[in-house]
Amino acid sequence: MASPISDAIALRIGLAARTLPETDPARLIKVLASAVGLPPTVEKLATLRVKDLKSAADGELADIDQDALKAALAILKGEGVAESDPPPPLDPYRDGDLPGSIRVACASDTGELLDGHFGAARRFLVYQVSASEVRLIDVRRIDDSGAEDRNAYRAGLIADCQVLYVASIGGPAAAKVIKLDIHPIKDAAGGSARERMVKLQDVLSRKAPPWLAKVMGQAPEERIRFEATADLLDGDRA
Repeated sequence: MASPISDAIALRIGLAARTLPETDPARLIKVLASAVGLPPTVEKLATLRVKDLKSAADGELADIDQDALKAALAILKGEGVAESDPPPPLDPYRDGDLPGSIRVACASDTGELLDGHFGAARRFLVYQVSASEVRLIDVRRIDDSGAEDRNAYRAGLIADCQVLYVASIGGPAAAKVIKLDIHPIKDAAGGSARERMVKLQDVLSRKAPPWLAKVMGQAPEERIRFEATADLLDGDRA
């Protein structure tokens, strides 16, 4: 039995169906089930194309105008859907405010939650984290609709970060991130991004694992042997 459709996705489907002639949500769900499977998720919908909508379910929507399908697809991907839970306001920050800090990106779709998949997240929350303080310094919204390489585009948005927290990330995408010297940490459980940053802050206040000490710019002699990185950071490095 398929999992239920989330409220957020149901809203997208309802709004998208309104843009299509003689189409109610049930008809659109039938097409989506054929195109991406049930339940449709943010990650699945991010891969959807107009030609998929036209060919799915034996061409159920094949006769609908191309422009109408494009408009519906944009809504299915979350464009033009009002945010019911926007990110919190930024904390004041100037370069150099937090000595010994690192910059961390969190893939997010909702509020200040770590709930985004790398290839489908709507934004990156960017934090500056030191042993004594956590500040949300930027929210970088993602629009990769015109990008030839979506993974490279998304990685480029956080090129100034040293660590990435993400609900999931595929191998090719992880390679793009790592190439920019960003350490991806998969955290499928998700939850509060700020709570994750506070736990990371606790790690920074003690002896950091070698890979993280290197990110922080510590000299080799200051680094210690550390094997339980995933336990301390509540995630797995990709």
